[in-house]
Amino acid sequence: MLTDEYVKRVYAKVEERDGDQPEFLQAVREVFETIQPVFKDHPEYEASGVLERLVEPERLVKFRVAWVDDAGKVQVNRGYRVQFNSAIGPYKGGLRFHPTVNEGVIKFLGFEQIFKNSLTGLPMGGGKGGSDFDPKGKSDAEVMRFCQSFMTELYRHIGQFTDVPAGDINVGAREVGYLFGQYKRLANQFTGVLTGKGLEFGGSLARTEATGYGLCYYTQEALRVLRNDSFAGKTVVVSGSGNVAIFAIEKAQQLGAKVVTCSDSNGYVYDPSGIDLDVVKDIKLGHRGRIAEYAERVDGAEYHEGCRGVWTVPCDIALPCATQNEIDVEGARALVKNGCTVVCEGANMPSTPEAIEVYQKNGVLYGPAKAANAGGVAVSGLEMSQNSYRLSWSFEETDERLKGIMDNIVAESLAAAKQYGDEGNLMEGANIAGFLKVANAMVAEGII
Repeated sequence: MLTDEYVKRVYAKVEERDGDQPEFLQAVREVFETIQPVFKDHPEYEASGVLERLVEPERLVKFRVAWVDDAGKVQVNRGYRVQFNSAIGPYKGGLRFHPTVNEGVIKFLGFEQIFKNSLTGLPMGGGKGGSDFDPKGKSDAEVMRFCQSFMTELYRHIGQFTDVPAGDINVGAREVGYLFGQYKRLANQFTGVLTGKGLEFGGSLARTEATGYGLCYYTQEALRVLRNDSFAGKTVVVSGSGNVAIFAIEKAQQLGAKVVTCSDSNGYVYDPSGIDLDVVKDIKLGHRGRIAEYAERVDGAEYHEGCRGVWTVPCDIALPCATQNEIDVEGARALVKNGCTVVCEGANMPSTPEAIEVYQKNGVLYGPAKAANAGGVAVSGLEMSQNSYRLSWSFEETDERLKGIMDNIVAESLAAAKQYGDEGNLMEGANIAGFLKVANAMVAEGII
């Protein structure tokens, strides 16, 4: 509930202006509901219009992307880049290529990125971008031509000290490579303007694994501090089968858990013996196949149409790693009914507000996305540092830094939650801890 008069007034204005952007409204309301206790101690935030400025992007670029397919036909997509907030550093956030991408989705992702980046402790502001282009079913040549056209417009708005994009859904090593090559061609500069690059041209070891590994480091630390527990011996349900899901499965297995599911947009597989990650990697990373193939190759595994059914599988821990709002109230109730006591989010905003309410009413340990999946952008920040130094750290050194960042996010979230009255609430703590750093910077920098 919104009870603070200042918060209510600003949110009403957001509804009036952006009522056609449900994902953005959902993200803003979640943050606003949890940061309300802060304003009693900080009247300067209202005086300097922190919230009014926070919900309005500093810049939003929307552009046409025209490219030619293999049949010689001209195709046109829409491209976006939202540069939301640079109070604590250059804009930082991924690019998503997916048919569902629109202005509201990009704004929700960029808004979440402000707080996620703040929580890492690294000097990065919030941004996001992408296109309604779908690389699925496209040839490498088509993807290259699209990426080159996309970057031909985007390059004038980004730079290593201005805005540093990365990958997101459907933007992996192939796409980042094409994007970086075109930027270098246009700008005649070899700089760390994109993260998630190949190791041969400035990428960081552990970046591919970072979001999934970081999710598990966060979950393990939250379990240790709040439950005196760990992944060891637990049954885990994971959604998705992209980079985040694959490396969350890998790290959860390394920490002693049995992961029994993964999914894609068509359906999910259930393997009671534990997911064979080599098979998943071959399907998804080897030849970009569909997850249904897993059940054809692994004895005892079951494939089920419909990806949301994954939440009906009994488990101790759920790690949603697919997309926004993939767990609704029915999914949350099914998880609780079947014994799930921990939900930590690898995707961006994968739980609806109603699902989160179910978690909280039933004592589920809930790790929100902006904290739990911050490992990817954390290592992106470390990649930026390595690019500036013109050197590369070992996998072990980067991974150790990642774990330290994720452990610190848990600590800072719990400290903020305790200070403002809801001890143990990781969602409230993450929002408050992330917000305070950005708000203080905005006040210090004046009305801009």
